[in-house]
Amino acid sequence: MTEHAPHQHEQHEHEATHDAGAGLLDDAGPGLSGHADPEGGQGIRDAAALWDERYRSKPQIWSGKPNPQLVREAGGLRPGHALDLGCGEGADAIWLAQHGWTVTAVDVSAVALERAHGHEKAALARESVHAAEGAIASRIHWQQADLEEWHPEGSYDLVTSQFLHSQELAWQGPLRAAAAAVKPGGTLLVVGHHPDRLPPWGGAHTHHNMFYTADELVRELELDSPGWQLEVQTSRERPVTGPEGQQATIADVVVRASRLP
Repeated sequence: MTEHAPHQHEQHEHEATHDAGAGLLDDAGPGLSGHADPEGGQGIRDAAALWDERYRSKPQIWSGKPNPQLVREAGGLRPGHALDLGCGEGADAIWLAQHGWTVTAVDVSAVALERAHGHEKAALARESVHAAEGAIASRIHWQQADLEEWHPEGSYDLVTSQFLHSQELAWQGPLRAAAAAVKPGGTLLVVGHHPDRLPPWGGAHTHHNMFYTADELVRELELDSPGWQLEVQTSRERPVTGPEGQQATIADVVVRASRLP
């Protein structure tokens, strides 16, 4: 059954959640060319330099926990090959790998990817302590790419895009590429900030065209066409904490669809 709801309130254990901008909206999320750059991006070199410097400015940008909508929507799926677009510091990719997925995780920032790989190695070391046969092999391939120009090779059982919002790059192109990478029988999961339920501290780092409703997303990606089974089309409210400790309630747009065999 397809879930359709204008706003559905739910509480989460962590208010500001991680890697592709599920938390603070002035930190809208990594992965896109010129992403959230107030000076304007100039392609992958400037985008990579911008995000590399931003990641270097703090020992940790995101919470280190997987996005709650990913956990909710992908938790019941049969593991296979997954593509994580704009993976940031890697919490979503690591969560997927820990649940049996083989993951290709893509981001524009080499610093973010190095940090994500370090987090993965730490997680593997913890798991290996309890493993009967020693070290556990990595399930993640970390890849640097500008999503404005990059297109996936092959197809995937799950393609997930969490909070890819950019001032300089329209969301339509990367998300169309994401949908095209879903294999028959596979799942597309797109989560973003609802344009009418943004936190008040986003300021000059955002503009309305960066965001989309569930209806706009479905229409743009043609997920209501005969080749898709639309399973979730909704927005869900959750509380977040701002950079100065402000409290607000935002809404996540959530769309999940399966490509029919």
